Amino acid sequence: MPYEPTERLPIGTTGLTVTRLGLGGASIGGLYREVTDADAAALVRHAWRTGVRYFDTAPLYGYGTSERRMGRVLAGEPRDAFVLSTKVGRLVREAELVAADADLDRQDLDGRENAYYRGVETRRMVFDYSARGVTSSIEESLDRLGLERIDIAYIHDPDRHWQAAIEDAYPALERLRSEGRLRAIGVGMNQARMLARFARDGDFDVLLVANRYTLLDQAGLDELLPICERRGISVAIGGVMNSGILADPSSTAHFDYRPAPTAMVERARRLADICSRHGVPLRTAAIQFPLAHPAVVSVVAGVRSTAHLDEYPAAMRAPIPADLWAELRSEGLLHPAAPTPA
Repeated sequence: MPYEPTERLPIGTTGLTVTRLGLGGASIGGLYREVTDADAAALVRHAWRTGVRYFDTAPLYGYGTSERRMGRVLAGEPRDAFVLSTKVGRLVREAELVAADADLDRQDLDGRENAYYRGVETRRMVFDYSARGVTSSIEESLDRLGLERIDIAYIHDPDRHWQAAIEDAYPALERLRSEGRLRAIGVGMNQARMLARFARDGDFDVLLVANRYTLLDQAGLDELLPICERRGISVAIGGVMNSGILADPSSTAHFDYRPAPTAMVERARRLADICSRHGVPLRTAAIQFPLAHPAVVSVVAGVRSTAHLDEYPAAMRAPIPADLWAELRSEGLLHPAAPTPA
């Protein structure tokens, strides 16, 4: 069943609705390579013209750059016409101040600061999941965005910070939600197990699941997505291409932001071969697959060009024969509980 990318689905019981296709802001923050202000603005404007009305960003994305770029464009659109999410748990600080304060919990990516984002040499990220840190993060994000409100705030990648996230960040977000300063709260992570724990232990409206519910990696179905469906928690899907391997399953592909293991490349190639036999591009099947789950409300496209963004609506609308999904299942490439587009 083809999907309409501009269709709006509800976020829990919040009254917010998001388009099935969302735009993620990591790439326009300079992920892996620099992006100009002009190119970033062109992408956000193109997304708007395409009908995208859900925009996701974070302080981490370009160490504040993505928020500034996205906000400049969205500030010119009617505020009630779109939903904007950003994240808490990391604060942007000047490098010289971070170096001078030994007590700060520095962001350290693979042992190398600034490993993923370009053009951020004078800034650093500092972990802070405290209530005070959450309040500061929201205020600083609003300042960078230049907007009067944030709709959804996610606790961002608290993998090593469960206690602070559930005991400090979560109550702080709950308070902001109860005061009407946020419409919805959630958690965004690249793992399914801890997200399932948040879904069980907190009162969240939406979870952003990156890389763990894709055509290649369906770990989210083991526990997380069933809990979300039972509890009425909406799910947004990020990383639908698993860092690019589902766009191009070559020996140089990446998976989870690192060079892909051989086993993953082989599995992706098996997926590609079956898709090819049915006349369907692998990207098309990858984009459409997660939308079949009843808890999923949006696929957030983390792209850097208008051409790449245009692939998403085309893929969502494309017919896919039921025989393709049946063959993937018979070959053991789909989780037994995975719903597929009808």
